Amino acid sequence: MTIQWFPGHMTKARRQIQEKLSLIDVVIELIDARLPLSSRNPMIDEILQGKPRLIVMNKADLADPAVTKQWIAYFKQEGHMAVEADASSGVGLKEIPILAKELLRDKIEKQIAKGMNPRAVRALIVGIPNVGKSTLINRLAGRNIAATGDRPGVTKGQQWIKVGTDMELLDTPGILWPKFEDQNVGYKLAVTGAIREEILNVEDIAFFAVKYLVRYYWEPFKERFDLKEPPQDDENPDEIVAVMEAVGRKRGCLVSGGRVDLEKASSILLRELRAGKLGRYSLEAPY
Repeated sequence: MTIQWFPGHMTKARRQIQEKLSLIDVVIELIDARLPLSSRNPMIDEILQGKPRLIVMNKADLADPAVTKQWIAYFKQEGHMAVEADASSGVGLKEIPILAKELLRDKIEKQIAKGMNPRAVRALIVGIPNVGKSTLINRLAGRNIAATGDRPGVTKGQQWIKVGTDMELLDTPGILWPKFEDQNVGYKLAVTGAIREEILNVEDIAFFAVKYLVRYYWEPFKERFDLKEPPQDDENPDEIVAVMEAVGRKRGCLVSGGRVDLEKASSILLRELRAGKLGRYSLEAPY
C-alpha cells in the first residue's frame, strides 16, 4: 500500500512559514519521541534556512525511555539541542523558553551590550500533524488558545500567542511532505496516528505494527493480549496474520463461522497501542 497525504492547506502553510521567517528568532521543532526521524519533515530544513532550532521530543511518556536517551545523544552529535517532553502533562515544558533563550544568547548579549532592551523571543512552532503542537502551545501559554484534537489536521491557520513576557509563539498547521520515498516512514506515521485513517487500509497498518511488536516488544504485547509463543518467522505473513487473529479472538472480534474480523481487530490493536496500553515503545532507534 502506498501512503501519501498532502492536503491543500499544507501547501499554503509552507508558503506562510516562508513569508513569516524574517520575523522569527528561533524555531521549536516538535517531533514524536516514538519515531524521531520519521516524524521530522525533511522539507523543514530547506524552509527554515538555518534558523536556530530547538528539537522537542514530544510524547516521550509513550516512548521507550532507553531509546529516547539514545536520540537525545544523537541529536547532540548532529549539532542540535534536543529535549524530551510530554505536552499533555506538562513534563519538560519549563525548559523550552530557557533553552530557546540559550540558543540566542550571543544575539541577546550583543543587544544588551549596545544598550538595547531585548524584546520577547519570537519562536516558530513547526511539526507534522498530530504531534501535539496545539497542546504544547496551550500548556506554555497557560490557557486554551490553540485548537486541539486526537486527529491530524486540526490547526488550519497561523496565530501569534504570548508566553508570559519573554516569548511569543507562531503556531502553524502540521505539514507532511508530498511523497514518502521510504514507505516504512509512512507506515510508522500511520501507526502513531499522524495520517488520517480514512485514507488507509487499517489491516495493513496493524500488520506492520504487529511485525514490529513481535520483533522488539514481544513481552508487553504478549501480556496485553494473552498470546502464546512468538512466531518462528516474523517475516512470514501467515504467522503475523495468525497473531492478529489471536488478538481478534481475545477482543471478541468474531463473525459468522467463528472467523475473526481482522479489520475490527486491527482498529482495536492500533487504538490500544496509541493509548500506551501496550507499554512504552519506540518505532526506530538511532543506532
